Amino acid sequence: MIAKVRRLPRFFGAWVGLTLWLLLMLLLALYPYTGVSSLTLFVGSQVFVLVTLASNWNLIGGLTGYVDFGHAVFFGIGAYVMGILVTHLPLLISPEWSFWQALPISGVAAAVFALLIGLPTLRLKGPYFSIAMLGTFVVTREIVRVLRPLTGGGSGLSLPPILNRLGDYYLMLGVMGLVVAIIWWIHRSEFGQSLIAIREDEIGAEMRGINTTLHKIVAFMIAAFFTGIVGGFWAWQNTVIDPDVVFIEARTVEMVMMSMLGGLGTVWGPPLGAVIIYFLQDVVWGNLFGVHLLVLGVLLVLLALFLPEGILGALEDRSSTSIGRLLGRVTSRGRN
Repeated sequence: MIAKVRRLPRFFGAWVGLTLWLLLMLLLALYPYTGVSSLTLFVGSQVFVLVTLASNWNLIGGLTGYVDFGHAVFFGIGAYVMGILVTHLPLLISPEWSFWQALPISGVAAAVFALLIGLPTLRLKGPYFSIAMLGTFVVTREIVRVLRPLTGGGSGLSLPPILNRLGDYYLMLGVMGLVVAIIWWIHRSEFGQSLIAIREDEIGAEMRGINTTLHKIVAFMIAAFFTGIVGGFWAWQNTVIDPDVVFIEARTVEMVMMSMLGGLGTVWGPPLGAVIIYFLQDVVWGNLFGVHLLVLGVLLVLLALFLPEGILGALEDRSSTSIGRLLGRVTSRGRN
């Protein structure tokens, strides 16, 4: 009885978080009716893209504990599947598909690729998995360059230039809301607890009867599916894609930074980190364009050293971070 009473605050706290998230989704859905500009709607859709990417990476990197340095490969696959389907499709009867037909196929293609590549790579541990995924990312980019008749090679593909800022805003708002809600559900489910068990002690999880391979593959495919959806949307919105624009290492670095800044393995950390990183990038690009990647790399190192648990983790337990311990000592000295 006492144990049940102790769990009540955590139970209600989880539902409060979801309720606030749904309220935020409602406010964001009403926001375009306040008379905002087309540019503001575009910025909104880009923020939603980053939140979705960060949450997807956090599912496999934060919740499961498999740090994926090549996760942007699923973004690139989704983007190129979209580009191929809506421009030319020499292997099928239909010459081209509509955006709404191609978008789910972008996600499915990324998920199938995750299944094929995950079966061998998810058996690796620690840095070996990270390096294998980085290698997969680089190899896939080169394959796209070689398959010129299908992908356009280095020249890329040009998609139909259709501008619909309001539609883009609502589409990515819906995808973002769905992804974060799914992560919230996974975090509270038996499936999510199994992923956390794998992260903490994979051998121990196996000894307790958890099918670790199946759990990792499912989490990998879910993250890849929605990342592919985002990649397909990005290709349609950008109208021009090529390997050097779609397959860039900085995109994975952004996902890692957003998740780390907000809080690895948490539900609300990656969305918070994504919003901060988006506007921080604007400041860095605007003032330090020539060295913006260097600045972001230094920021990533600082996060790993001084804020490994992220903002939410530091708020919950200040002793878990170097900054928190420093603030704790300063506070205790002030009281004395």
